[in-house]
Amino acid sequence: MSVASVVAVSTLGAILGLDTVSFPQAMLSRPIVAATVGGAFVGDAETGLLVGATLELIALETLPIGASRYPEWGSAAVVGGALAAAFPESAAGALPVAVLAAIATAWVGGWTMVQLRKFNAWLAQSRRAGLDRGSARTVVGLQVTGLTADLVRGWLVTAIALLALHPLATAVVHLWMLDGRYSRAAVVTVSAAVAGAAMWTTFHATVGARRLFLGGLVVGLALLLFR
Repeated sequence: MSVASVVAVSTLGAILGLDTVSFPQAMLSRPIVAATVGGAFVGDAETGLLVGATLELIALETLPIGASRYPEWGSAAVVGGALAAAFPESAAGALPVAVLAAIATAWVGGWTMVQLRKFNAWLAQSRRAGLDRGSARTVVGLQVTGLTADLVRGWLVTAIALLALHPLATAVVHLWMLDGRYSRAAVVTVSAAVAGAAMWTTFHATVGARRLFLGGLVVGLALLLFR
């Protein structure tokens, strides 16, 4: 990946990382969107979409509540989509490696969000006098600083992940021996299992939800098989 590609993809990761929590929370940071756009930035939106759909299944398990720690999928999905799109379509290990890279980035991204919250809390405490006075300037200053810090966090997470993982991903893909069909099938199977478990915890106690889910699954599979 060229320097220009890394800068462009990192800027995208910063913007979508900001969307995760801070602004505007428009669902642009969902993996299926973020990875598709990340792949498009490198020249292959279709491969990015494949990575994004796979990551979306895994991300269904994430339940962002309050100050709890959870993966940051916005920047991570951009990394996964861009990494996969950087390889030829015939590269058998591109999807598994990109998905693993995105998961690792999401975990690190979640840690950086916790550190950002601590920074925001420290910053608010240091400006307690202005907050106690109800100063609009203090409030706006804290908001702008927090948004800027989150934007920088997303950029750094994306850039560092790309620079660190792209050489590693290239080496692994070149050494990959398993057939591409089996590689992709294994990744999709594991991701679907995670998604199924996540959905089960959400609706298993709701009356009629299991029948609706199974019915939709059967219809979806039938459409896939007999299209």
